[in-house]
Amino acid sequence: MRPRARRALAGLALVLVAGAASAASFGFCDRAPAVPARQQDRMFAFAAVVRAELEASDSAAVLVARSGLNLARFGQRYSHAGVSLRESANGPWSVRQLYFACDERLPRLYDQGMAGFVAGTEDPALAYVSIVLLPPAPAQALARRALDNEASLRLLGAAYSANAYAFSERYQNCNQWVAELLALAWGEPDDGGDARAAAQRWLRQAGYAPSVFDASSLLLTLLRPFVPWVHVDDHPADDRAARRYQVSMPASIEAFVQASVPGAQRIELCRAGDRVVVHRGWDPVAEGCIAGAGDRVLELD
Repeated sequence: MRPRARRALAGLALVLVAGAASAASFGFCDRAPAVPARQQDRMFAFAAVVRAELEASDSAAVLVARSGLNLARFGQRYSHAGVSLRESANGPWSVRQLYFACDERLPRLYDQGMAGFVAGTEDPALAYVSIVLLPPAPAQALARRALDNEASLRLLGAAYSANAYAFSERYQNCNQWVAELLALAWGEPDDGGDARAAAQRWLRQAGYAPSVFDASSLLLTLLRPFVPWVHVDDHPADDRAARRYQVSMPASIEAFVQASVPGAQRIELCRAGDRVVVHRGWDPVAEGCIAGAGDRVLELD
């Protein structure tokens, strides 16, 4: 496929692959483009700033999200979420996440260092990271479940769909795994049987509202066969008819936490060139990584 056609396909087909480690670019499972050495250095330095913010917290676990695919046309800055763990066996503040293993064409759980997680952004010159700090009790409960390999794997779906319906077990995307992990950690659903079904029931009862995407263009239907990890057969019939999809995204997870976890706090960091902006609060940092009143600005060495 020609590069121009591939870019158009990615944009028009509502590919919410959520920035998985091996499927983050417009080429999805193609080899990632080379990043200049200076950009790599800046990204590593940015990751160090993110880690410093995490170290300054007293959390056992935090929710993290990063920019990945450019979903600005759908009003989404962040495409991929995970859980960053202070006591990860992979190293402090590694991110436990679901990713799509391209070679196997299967979803897997993956522990990734913060530098690798941050580097998954599509645009190495402009990157955003969101951190949600949790009060001690919910943070510890989340860490306990996330570090429990058996519990984490019980929530791993058998089939991946980038635009998976948030309340179906047929498919799963990476953000949906995070949402279901929150349910397992905080709702203590009966996971002796079907853990995913129990987690989704708890999310519904707790008022979780997935992000809604309007993909009403007929082009979505025409292009979907060319993107094997986009599916619609798990979505309700009315939504399919309207080409409207309810999908778990970092924004919907953060909104749920803000509404349901008293004391949760949010830090947003962004990097534009050599400048890093640290913004605190649930409102977004200005587009283009422009510092506002009260924001902290750092210049990378």
